[in-house]
Amino acid sequence: MPQRHHHAPHDDRKPPKRRHGDAKFNLILTRLRALTKEIQTMAGQLDTLTAAVARNTEVDESAITLLKGLAAKIEELKNDPAALQKLADDMTASSDKLAAAVVENTPSA
Repeated sequence: MPQRHHHAPHDDRKPPKRRHGDAKFNLILTRLRALTKEIQTMAGQLDTLTAAVARNTEVDESAITLLKGLAAKIEELKNDPAALQKLADDMTASSDKLAAAVVENTPSA
């Protein structure tokens, strides 16, 4: 005689609520949700930090390029006091403009 397998009919209803260990289960679930939220927050913070590091790296590289260019220009003009003075005056004017723009665009505390 062939064996018959009895399958329970498919039931779309939600499983019955747990009775034993509900408090412990709910505590674990609450903590899991809190940890998930913290991980999502940390992921956002990591993205922000990564972007800040990239910006700082770009600024550092720009500063290095500027300093190398300035050193080369000073070397080029070292025997021409008038040209060297003009370079110094131009740099002072640029520095003053930059300082004014920073002050103007910095929100007051």
